[in-house]
Amino acid sequence: MEGRRYLKRIADRLLQERLRSSGAVLIEGPKWCGKTATATRASKSQLFMQDPDMTVSYLSAADTKPSLLLKGETPRLLDEWQSAPILWDAVRFMVDQRGKPGQFILTGSAVPKDDAVQHTGTGRISRLMMRPMSLFESLESNGSVSLKSLFDGHINVEAVSDLSIEGIASALVRGGWPASIGDDESIALRHAVDYVEAIINADISRVDGVEKNPARVRALMRSYARNIATTATMRTIRDDIALGDADASISEKTISQYLVALDRMFVTEDLPAWNPALRSKTAIRSSVKRHFVDPSIATAVMRLTPFRLLEHFEYFGFLFESLCTRDLRIYADAIDGQVFHYRDASGLESDTVVCLNDGRWAPIEVKLGTKAIEEAAEHLLELKAKVDTGKMNEPSFLMILTGGKFAYRRKDGVLVVPIGSLKD
Repeated sequence: MEGRRYLKRIADRLLQERLRSSGAVLIEGPKWCGKTATATRASKSQLFMQDPDMTVSYLSAADTKPSLLLKGETPRLLDEWQSAPILWDAVRFMVDQRGKPGQFILTGSAVPKDDAVQHTGTGRISRLMMRPMSLFESLESNGSVSLKSLFDGHINVEAVSDLSIEGIASALVRGGWPASIGDDESIALRHAVDYVEAIINADISRVDGVEKNPARVRALMRSYARNIATTATMRTIRDDIALGDADASISEKTISQYLVALDRMFVTEDLPAWNPALRSKTAIRSSVKRHFVDPSIATAVMRLTPFRLLEHFEYFGFLFESLCTRDLRIYADAIDGQVFHYRDASGLESDTVVCLNDGRWAPIEVKLGTKAIEEAAEHLLELKAKVDTGKMNEPSFLMILTGGKFAYRRKDGVLVVPIGSLKD
């Protein structure tokens, strides 16, 4: 946003690394999460497909000779490239022709239909996911505990978070949207609401050209918000919509179609299940956990303020888990990792499990308050004992991520770390 101070993003470094190794980099993520600002800073020339003064000309050029749009100093940014999907194939071809890394940066707030591009771009176009800001990027986590350092064995943590429960509630409802960081609270909180209204009333129908019923989109998003950080099934969501939003006629097929559209716009980002090797034959649940890409989408569609969130502490706990999941995903991306959740038939679960691509892993429970820390530690130790370390590594550490003040290592080795102290 012009005139606004640019806050450094973890994606800045990741983008530079990808540009050194790939001919082109595709930055994907929800609109308004900062993709264009990050990509513009890394590029030498730019093409903004949604510039209203130039859109018609750009689309005409894309139809007749797309290579014209690729001319310019490199790296060249093609912002919102999905407006003209032929640009994907044009970039892929040009990367082949030039045979050099760092030629193009593409940004996209939606995934085009499968038949809109001819080739996958595998080996030529690297993908980078951007989400709204983590608390470390928005300067609300002091970053005194590093996830990378924990994986590297530095587990004797001692730190103090500067973030209060009230501060967490405000940051959660505001969300990690760059344009809202630093604004007065009343203005900042409006940003997520505007985002949700744009999704419901226009964007979700535009993404695939299929008209959607705004009332049903709202009902679905409200149900997702009510079931945030749970493994709610399609049937559960349908029944919840029928009960909570008085739409008993909505089908699971319609819900599925709407969810596909929300996923293509990076509005939802469900958390997949982790499937480790266990010592026993315990069945592992494979259901995804329901999440929005940012928890502020849930509070916006439910019209919750920070004050009201503090009045509903149990629900706050689910949203806090979603906030921590968002941040862990951002931090895991920075250290070549992914985030999952674990639940088995015995009821044992871990809210998140961070798995690095080199085989290291760590289960992380999320607890807003301090009362549940003891039980969470027991669950983590039980999970550690269940995993077959003859087939897998020992966990690098066991951690409870909290909304508290202090980071420390318990006598049983379990780490307790406030989200207001964590960084990549």
